[in-house]
Amino acid sequence: MDKEYNIISLDKPDDSVWDVVGWGIHNYNIQIAGDTQSKQLCFVLRAPDKKTVGGLIGKTYWDWLYIDLLFVKEELRGRGYGHRLLEMAEDEARKCGVKNVYLDTFSFQAPDFYKQHGYKVFGELKDFPAGHQRYFFTKQLRNRV
Repeated sequence: MDKEYNIISLDKPDDSVWDVVGWGIHNYNIQIAGDTQSKQLCFVLRAPDKKTVGGLIGKTYWDWLYIDLLFVKEELRGRGYGHRLLEMAEDEARKCGVKNVYLDTFSFQAPDFYKQHGYKVFGELKDFPAGHQRYFFTKQLRNRV
C-alpha cells in the first residue's frame, strides 16, 4: 500500500462516497453484464383514511425481481393483502420481462407465506439473529394462463 493513502471509518457514507463506490460498482457492472434495465417497484396498502398500513418495495434488474420489503400491519394479516401485493409485484415484473424472483426473510417473519406462493429456499444462515434463521428464497416466474 502507498503511504499517501489511508483508510478511515465513517458512521454514514456521504454523497462523495456514493459517487465513487456506488456509481463505480454500478458502472463496472454495466460494463461487464450490460444495462440492468432496472425499475423500482412499490405497491402501497392504504386504509380508508389514506394511512399506509403495508406495502411491497422491490426492484427489477437483469431479468430478476428482488423483493426488498413486504409488510402488512399485524391486524390485517390473513386477509389476502400480502398475497395481492406479492401477486401485483410479480405481474409487474413479468411485464418488464423478468423471469425470476429472489428475496430473504427471517424464520420469525414469513418463510411459510413465501413457500405457499411457490418460493423455494436456496440458502440459509443459521443463528441470524441468534436462535433464528435467515432464509433466501427464489421463484421462477411463469406466464399467467
